[in-house]
Amino acid sequence: MAHQLEHMAYVGDTPWHGLGNQLSPHQPIEVWAQQAGMDWRIESSDVSYMAQNHRGQNIILPFEEQRVLYRSDTHAPLSVVSQRFQEVQPHSILEFYRDLTEQSGFELETAGVLKGGKKFWALAKTGQTTALKGKDVSNGYILLATACDGTLATTAQFTSIRVVCNNTLAIALRSNNASSGAGTGVVKVPHSTRFDADKVKQQLGISIRGWDEHMYQMKQLIQRKVSQTQAAAYFEAVFNNTNLTVMEQEDNIIRFYRDVAAKPETKTEPNGRALTKVMQMFNG
Repeated sequence: MAHQLEHMAYVGDTPWHGLGNQLSPHQPIEVWAQQAGMDWRIESSDVSYMAQNHRGQNIILPFEEQRVLYRSDTHAPLSVVSQRFQEVQPHSILEFYRDLTEQSGFELETAGVLKGGKKFWALAKTGQTTALKGKDVSNGYILLATACDGTLATTAQFTSIRVVCNNTLAIALRSNNASSGAGTGVVKVPHSTRFDADKVKQQLGISIRGWDEHMYQMKQLIQRKVSQTQAAAYFEAVFNNTNLTVMEQEDNIIRFYRDVAAKPETKTEPNGRALTKVMQMFNG
């Protein structure tokens, strides 16, 4: 499925997919590990292969340059990596937040396992919250995520995205890269380097500046008035042109305006139900 979720735990609102274990606030790390399905270790074994000797007998030989990573609980394989690969354990992701939650006022909000254990994350609310307009609220979070299959460096970052699945994790990682070319409020530790939680926390001291920049952008956006026609044009591009480039989507919006102005009665909506629902949300 699109969310690629195996296990998760959360505090607060139920995620969009309806899965996971809901916890009451301020649970200890040990409870989070159990309820989020992160109470196992990544084990490893040298790669071996089977060959035949000159007598036709099967023999097992080692391939010492590679290791197989597997789960301690199910023994399911996770990936094949080099000897230099530095894996980060699920419990290390949660332990990152122990002093933050016990001493600094942070609160774990979500944590979970994706892709059968190949990827996992935890997310804590920083306490930085801003009301934008009406009932809209933007929360500040610290995200820590990693993968043991080489698809993601261990990444700690500021985000305003509530991560509850693989899709929202990808959005959070992408949005931060897009918002600042310098990667403000992001620390990436490649798997060729040992993960040092204390060092990462020191580097994340810039996350407050990242939050301030995010809120400045959000407040600029809420000052921009959007008409019904402009909102419809935008959502039309989002729902019906997901395979187009950004430039092609912009061109489509321009054509939309022209078509509505010229022949409004001929306008069709292939995703009419979805567009109607989003417009209802837009109208509050």
